Amino acid sequence: MEKKRSEARPVSAGSRDRGRATRRRLIEAAARLCEGRPGSELSVAEIAKAAGAFPNQVTYYFGSKDSLLVHAAFLGLLHDARRIERIGRQAPDAAAFRRNIARAVLAMPSLPSVARALAAGISRPELAPVVDRHLRLLFRQSERFMGQVLDDRGWRTRRPPGVEVRTFWSTALGAVLLVRAGAHGTVADLDLAGALTLHDEAEGG
Repeated sequence: MEKKRSEARPVSAGSRDRGRATRRRLIEAAARLCEGRPGSELSVAEIAKAAGAFPNQVTYYFGSKDSLLVHAAFLGLLHDARRIERIGRQAPDAAAFRRNIARAVLAMPSLPSVARALAAGISRPELAPVVDRHLRLLFRQSERFMGQVLDDRGWRTRRPPGVEVRTFWSTALGAVLLVRAGAHGTVADLDLAGALTLHDEAEGG
């Protein structure tokens, strides 16, 4: 056993870089393909071909196609979130910020894929940690953005920024899950702007 351990070759920096690049290409390819149709309709071979990779690399890097689709869904969500941050920065006041952010979030093209990813995390325990990591990243990114907005504009929130962004995203994603589960109505029926307590001096509080 000791001899085998001593003969094991260390993974080179070049191999790690190639592995990270392949992994990234697979995620990006899956995200692009999921924009046109549900991931359930995509084959591993199709995703691998679009990424310039081999089908067995999906299993090697992600364990399963479903795990890859979770990564791809949240990559799309993070890209959408950055676009929404730009929309928020253009708002002239806090009321417009709340309204514009809510409208943009409910129209995000990544929402259907993220809803499927959340459902997969519920039904497949092995995927729950993957979903959790991505949600934490989303919350951190949103909290940084919220902090920058508060500092730059002199606005305030009626609860800690971390609680603010978690409440907002939980409301948005929960609404999408309800609609996809067959609940009556649409996400447009939701007052998502009301989930934000961010306000300026003109509004008081």
